[in-house]
Amino acid sequence: MEVRLQKLLSQWGVASRRQAEQLISAGQVQLNGHTAELGQKADPDQDQIALNGKILNPTNRPQQLYLLVNKPKGVVSTCKDPQNRPTVLDLLPKTYQQGQGLHPVGRLDVASTGALLLTNDGQLTFALTHPRFHIAKTYQVWLEGCPPPEILARWRQGIQLEDRKTLPAQVEILKPYQSHTNSICLEVILQEGRNRQIRRIAELLGYPVRALHRSQIGSISLRSPSGKLLPQGRHRSLTASEMKNLRRLIKVRSSISPRRSSPYESARS
Repeated sequence: MEVRLQKLLSQWGVASRRQAEQLISAGQVQLNGHTAELGQKADPDQDQIALNGKILNPTNRPQQLYLLVNKPKGVVSTCKDPQNRPTVLDLLPKTYQQGQGLHPVGRLDVASTGALLLTNDGQLTFALTHPRFHIAKTYQVWLEGCPPPEILARWRQGIQLEDRKTLPAQVEILKPYQSHTNSICLEVILQEGRNRQIRRIAELLGYPVRALHRSQIGSISLRSPSGKLLPQGRHRSLTASEMKNLRRLIKVRSSISPRRSSPYESARS
């Protein structure tokens, strides 16, 4: 059965679907000895697929991994960084850093901290980052100043960012305004992940972000089911129950969300 190359590469754990598209566009993928083109299809049972000249064999694909990282500030949510800054892969053991196809699911910007999933399951990455699934993400946000109730109400209803309005968000006060620090701490729960969304909205409203921390992705929390908090810079594998709940959530969201033809976008905040 023929499948689009980028989908096939993501299913094999070589890269996420978006990363696979980038590899194909860069001429790094070969199909039957010829440079592959974006949009081409292949039959994994008959066609020979190679990455940078190395033939890919689906029977030798790495075991599927599902990791949660507590990302520190200053670490970038990519596999490689042209500025040579530390990446989330640098937080993992050497055995995970190469040959496993691990990649971050969405992104947290370099100044933000908290929960970030890494996997070599391209299908799961697609489901968690495609906007039609609306997987909730929970953040603690420290703002400069004290936004009045009407400002928070505007945020909850959605804010016009560039060409379209953001989806409604849950915005609650976690810690009231402290005059000596001139700051307030909010809990913000988003159903989407547009580029630097929280920071851009806060800036637009006139109360810039001082610090941003993501504590939860769907039902996956930095606190394990046993209640233990994952230390900053550390990682852990998702439990069987967490994976079951995550897949159930994706299935439910898939059944109630209309399909979109637009490509999925990065989940950055």
